[in-house]
Amino acid sequence: MPIEIERKFLVVDDAWRGAVESSADYRQGYLAATERCTVRIRSDGGRAWLTIKRPTAGIARAEFEYAVPSAEGDEILATLCLQPPLEKTRHRVRHGAHLWEVDVFHGENDGLVLAEVELSSVDEAFELPRWVGTEVSDDPRYRNAALARRPYRDWGEG
Repeated sequence: MPIEIERKFLVVDDAWRGAVESSADYRQGYLAATERCTVRIRSDGGRAWLTIKRPTAGIARAEFEYAVPSAEGDEILATLCLQPPLEKTRHRVRHGAHLWEVDVFHGENDGLVLAEVELSSVDEAFELPRWVGTEVSDDPRYRNAALARRPYRDWGEG
């Protein structure tokens, strides 16, 4: 079973921008987000993926991902998912031995910038870049499915 192990951090400044290796714009929507699983569709405008994830156990969880035809992915996003879709630009930034993903959110989550690093094991050592701050791996508000339901811009509201 494929396992995703990742740590997530708030980004504190733009120092990462000079080390960007690649970038892509994503739209993603959620078909299900329950205590048993999360099911999402993600599109970059030319490709699409269906992803099924188990709930997080610490920083690890089962993840299954499948390519789907782009037109079908866009149709699923438009007709079956919670609206509006989550929008972000993902930048891949190498730091030390790891490739970090810096997500700059748009739309209803504008202003939020998160960095994730995927690991091979839960105890794998990695070097923290100076541009990351507080770790939010255990804060469910920062999960993409949660941001789709309750966007970052609404956090200040009761």
